[in-house]
Amino acid sequence: MSLKVAVLACVAVVALCDKAPVYAPPPPAYAPAPYHAPEPAYHAPKHYEPEHPEVPAKYNYNYGVSDEYSGANFGHSESRDGYKTEGSYTVDLPDGRKQIVKYVDNGDGLVAEVTYEGEAQYPEYKPEYKPAYKPAPSAYAPPPPTYA
Repeated sequence: MSLKVAVLACVAVVALCDKAPVYAPPPPAYAPAPYHAPEPAYHAPKHYEPEHPEVPAKYNYNYGVSDEYSGANFGHSESRDGYKTEGSYTVDLPDGRKQIVKYVDNGDGLVAEVTYEGEAQYPEYKPEYKPAYKPAPSAYAPPPPTYA
């Protein structure tokens, strides 16, 4: 009999819970405020025409670097008068030679003359270090027992 009551109670619960849910009416829909684009803060600049100097370029400069610590040794010099440019630079190369470049440009293209002083040297590579390999010490063994 108690089984019948339990089954009847379950059927009653299912019947009561089988109703569609009731929702509140949707909130009223408000339209967003109308959008007005702001006035532009940037104003296009007036047309810019680059200014070119009326006088042709004229200059002279040179520099040199000699660093004993790093072994850097190079230099450069150049002069210009209007469209005529002349100059030269030197570089000490790693193989012991000195590279000298002389160039001229008269406005119709660059003409360079490259020369080398000295003879290339390629010494045989000999490592200056010796590996400090030492075999691992033998495993520790306790001293043999002594009996008195």
